[in-house]
Amino acid sequence: MLFAATAQAHERVVLLAPAAGDLFQRLGQAHKVVGVTRSNEDFPHALKVGSHIKPNLELVRSLNPDLIVLGSERFFSSEMQSLVGAKILIYNPVTLDGVLSGVTELGQALECQPRAARLVAELSALRAQLRPVPRAPGVIFEVTEMPLTIAGRGNIVADIIKAAGGELLAPSSRKLIKFSPEAVLMNRPDLYLYQVGPMNRSPSKPLSRPHYARLKAKEVVVDQLAFSRANGHSFDLALELNRLFLDEESSLKPNL
Repeated sequence: MLFAATAQAHERVVLLAPAAGDLFQRLGQAHKVVGVTRSNEDFPHALKVGSHIKPNLELVRSLNPDLIVLGSERFFSSEMQSLVGAKILIYNPVTLDGVLSGVTELGQALECQPRAARLVAELSALRAQLRPVPRAPGVIFEVTEMPLTIAGRGNIVADIIKAAGGELLAPSSRKLIKFSPEAVLMNRPDLYLYQVGPMNRSPSKPLSRPHYARLKAKEVVVDQLAFSRANGHSFDLALELNRLFLDEESSLKPNL
């Protein structure tokens, strides 16, 4: 995060980090968002200013924002920032703890600290409902079928799965990893999660693929935007996966 707190609340926000949109809604601050990327559908009165990768600088400037929330400075350089003259907040957590820190920082920037504190407590209470899983299942998370790409340990997916009691099977800390079906089989996952969304629009069912004929895993389809965006929904997903892992553990126990 890059943000210097001020005594004045920000009132005109351009949101170039789509994941943070959920937190603005939960904090009751959606009315302050005047510009969003084309992938944010929950701010009908905000101007679409392009994608988070290629925002339209002139459209951003025309909104006269006093705060810009970025997922990364990679796509909104310091030169672009200087031309707008707004404060910058970076929101790009890869852990559930990072989401909680982001809530606190947004609360400071928008001067809604009490609501932010309540939201942190609500999300923490959700995490407290997670139950221990006796044996951590190994999980492959498919990002795209062609070419085969999986989530790495630098992805919010990894922390969601870890919090739920599982283990993401990934060879590196990168966010995305090019993989091979042979490597999937060698890892012998218990569950194969595959996302459907803009990056993986019409994947075939993994267990129907010829190269996965020997794959002994449960396939589970998930929503890309839910899993790829680190925000309040991430805590709900951890709880859902925790229940799934516990159900799978129970189904493997012998009947006595």
